[in-house]
Amino acid sequence: MSEMIKISLPDGSIRELPEGSTPADVAAAIGPGLAKAALAARVDYGNGGELRDLHRPFEGDATVALVTSRDEADALELARHDFAHVLAEAVQRLYPGTQITFGPATDDGFYYDFAPAPGRGPFTEEELPGIEEEMRRVIAADKKLVREEWSREDVRAFFEQSGETFKAEWVMELPEGEAITMYRTGEGEADWMDLCRGPHLPSTGKLDPQAFKLTRVSGAYWRGDPKNPMLSRIYGTAWLNKKQLAEHLHRLEEAGKRDHRKLGREMDLFHLQEEAHGSVFWHPQGYRIWRELEAYMRRAIDGAGYREVKTPQLIDARQWERSGHWGKYRENMFVVPDEVPGVDDEGPVLTGEADLMALKPMNCPAHVLIFKQGITSYRDLPLRIYENGCCHRNEPHGALHGLMRVRQFTQDDAHIFCTEEQIVDEVKAFCALADRVYKDFGFTYSIKLALRPDQRFGSDADWDKAESELRNAVVEAGMATPEYGWEELPGEGAFYAPKLEWHLTDAIGRTWQVGTIQSDRVLPDRLDATYVGEDGEKHRPVMLHRAIFGSYERFIGILIEHFAGKLPLWLAPTQAVVATIVSDADDYADEVAAKLVAAGIRAEADTRNEKINYKVREHSLAKVPLLLVVGKREAEEGSVAVRRLGSDEHQKVMSLDEAIATFANEARAPDLV
Repeated sequence: MSEMIKISLPDGSIRELPEGSTPADVAAAIGPGLAKAALAARVDYGNGGELRDLHRPFEGDATVALVTSRDEADALELARHDFAHVLAEAVQRLYPGTQITFGPATDDGFYYDFAPAPGRGPFTEEELPGIEEEMRRVIAADKKLVREEWSREDVRAFFEQSGETFKAEWVMELPEGEAITMYRTGEGEADWMDLCRGPHLPSTGKLDPQAFKLTRVSGAYWRGDPKNPMLSRIYGTAWLNKKQLAEHLHRLEEAGKRDHRKLGREMDLFHLQEEAHGSVFWHPQGYRIWRELEAYMRRAIDGAGYREVKTPQLIDARQWERSGHWGKYRENMFVVPDEVPGVDDEGPVLTGEADLMALKPMNCPAHVLIFKQGITSYRDLPLRIYENGCCHRNEPHGALHGLMRVRQFTQDDAHIFCTEEQIVDEVKAFCALADRVYKDFGFTYSIKLALRPDQRFGSDADWDKAESELRNAVVEAGMATPEYGWEELPGEGAFYAPKLEWHLTDAIGRTWQVGTIQSDRVLPDRLDATYVGEDGEKHRPVMLHRAIFGSYERFIGILIEHFAGKLPLWLAPTQAVVATIVSDADDYADEVAAKLVAAGIRAEADTRNEKINYKVREHSLAKVPLLLVVGKREAEEGSVAVRRLGSDEHQKVMSLDEAIATFANEARAPDLV
């Protein structure tokens, strides 16, 4: 007679089942409805638990939570992983000789990398519809997904015999002696197989055949190394049902309309080109947005007691070694000169006379050098140092994306040097400041606490204190609540400090991580920053790294997409255009524009000999918020016909004085007092 195991369920009940039972047996014991709906299980043996296959036998007493489609996060992860496997099987069915490599789930779907059969080129987007149809046939077959444990040598031999050289290479880098999981689609020897850690759904039929779409094809190097063969990567988006897919495709369509690169061209804000790849050429209209943001942020930091500084772009590489950034960021730093005799590019900076410098990838070490000038007393703390700091990072060419990821960027960067007793109050003050800023731009947000990573500097005791201080500050600020999306993220902190992150939600539901504050005891210690305490002895300050915009470039890109180019009146580069219907109104248009400018409104007159409909279309495309149309009647009456960008209302006739009074107030930047 087999022994029994105890399975604890979320409702507190306990079920006893024979050894060898599975989560599927638990679901069946509860009822046929759950047995049909169950997709996987979260199984905890007292070690935190993990998502597991529904038919994987229990290893002993456990706490179990069955996963259904109502558990959307887990269900989506499973489905997307399965869609990747179905894609790989479909491609190999259609194109014999194709080799498989890797196929993970992504934030909105999946992809799989293939090595096309010898003699044929990479896959094309024209082939995607046929692959989709084959995927639906695999799903309709409702084949079981069966987990098997193999030895490393058996896996290698299988893939070598199958002509899968990439998989055979990869498996030999897995730990020797450990069982490796293979997943069989079906239950016969001839069925399709892949190397995978899992878990998976019980069968392909659990996928909705109308809930996915293959989206594009790109190139990708094997294991991300340009020295390796180029593969074909097929991307797809996948959801739990057809409705979710339709909503996602609508969001993609809307995102395409809001693409900041497209709107940047239409609005004549900026451009990018190969001569300065990864850096932005700001046009007058775009730089006006920058200047308004810069002025806004200066008012914010002046009111919050910050002192603005400016630090050098080039700093001796030995400073970066002392700070720890050389070892962590060297490959992304621009070094001047890039080759120095006797200096090992991979190793530490030599302490000789080699004049090796680096463009700063961040501002913090430079701010420590300012802090160290002279003797700082505890009475001087907290000291808040702010810089609109231009930084450079040698991002990979393929990772660059418009304003969102560039090589040269400017941060609204500040560092607060304070005592341990001041940390919670300083973080609370920052929470309040960030809240005000984001609300001024119309954003909602969530706050996350990113905790210590495995590879880090500093003692566990210091990390304990830093994490606790950040957590306590958010609790005291009343923001560690579901309303603010409060969440803790294990392992997501920087190598030197935990951090609070602000994730903005835009108009179409996308999230953007922008603001951050980090509690750092490592850098002050590495760079020997001290202050004189009340006891007359030297003490280490704590350094709070903080930003609200993150970078001006990226924040402007987010704003353009959030507002679809229709920026708030105070932020619009040109706030009003006075457009004439007939040339008889040219003088009046110039007079109106001059009065608007005198009232603090960024306005200009359009007196070109063009039809008014042409002018309206052109300025609408440029996203000018206010169009004041004037003709002979308006000139005689001292009035203007106002059209608001994006308004469904017909133009409204107002007296010039009324229009100026209305728009001058609306055009002012938010009051930060």
